[in-house]
Amino acid sequence: MFANFASSCLALRWVAPLASAIVLVAATPAAAPITTEQLTARMGAAIEGLKYLRCTVKAQERIEGSIRQARSIMKISYKPLRIYIKNQKGVEVLWVAGQNSGDAWVNPAAFPYVTLSLDPNAKLMRNNQHHTVLQAGFGTISDLLRTTGLRQDMSFSRSFKYVGDSTVQGRPNYVLRADYPQFRYVSYKAGANETIASVAERFGCGEFRIIERNGLTIGEKIPAGKVLQVPNAYGRRTIVCIDPKTYLPTVVQVNDDKGLFEKFDFSDVVSNQPIPAEEFSKDYKGYKL
Repeated sequence: MFANFASSCLALRWVAPLASAIVLVAATPAAAPITTEQLTARMGAAIEGLKYLRCTVKAQERIEGSIRQARSIMKISYKPLRIYIKNQKGVEVLWVAGQNSGDAWVNPAAFPYVTLSLDPNAKLMRNNQHHTVLQAGFGTISDLLRTTGLRQDMSFSRSFKYVGDSTVQGRPNYVLRADYPQFRYVSYKAGANETIASVAERFGCGEFRIIERNGLTIGEKIPAGKVLQVPNAYGRRTIVCIDPKTYLPTVVQVNDDKGLFEKFDFSDVVSNQPIPAEEFSKDYKGYKL
């Protein structure tokens, strides 16, 4: 799927607007030489192989022209999927597959100080966020690299290349970068039974910018024949820093035609250490759900 990239440890610098710089340096390599194909395959396998994940995530997302920041702790158990998130404001979210009629329990940490049951895919939970709680962890990077039969153009996924190493959190990391200068908005006429999700999957662009650019409502069905303005890919430049020991991402940064679109920094990552089932209960000690 991905082309070979023979160069190693390129001396490059890129300073992203409103985000910390990611600097590729000709320094001690993260590990033995690696190809783009090996790196993407190992990262994909590491993400797919997750059974448990604990981490802290610093998110920067562009909403209505401004960069909004959040810092959250996450606990995730996979198969079945169970997710607990708490942000710096004390807001807590718990979602457990097969429970609460598919809704998440949410402690808003604000008046009226009662636990709410909310659909993770509906407007209240997705307002002012690029992604749903169900994409917590490494769901975003999985979406960037995967391809499906609905995808019209695979060139964005193929544009990822290993470009050298960078120091992240004091340790060398591999760096994947996708340069996609042809990123732009294109006109798309919706077909019958088209949804925002199906259009996003067709273009690999994510749902948020389709909603934002076209003044749509989350979950809205699109009338057949409606012409939408849709990004033709996920970003103009995308950088993924990868831990050489775990092959899990430590940084995912996406820039588009307006500059920084989103950036996620993962720290305190603990993978595949079992998390007791009671930590995914709304009655767990310390939770205010």
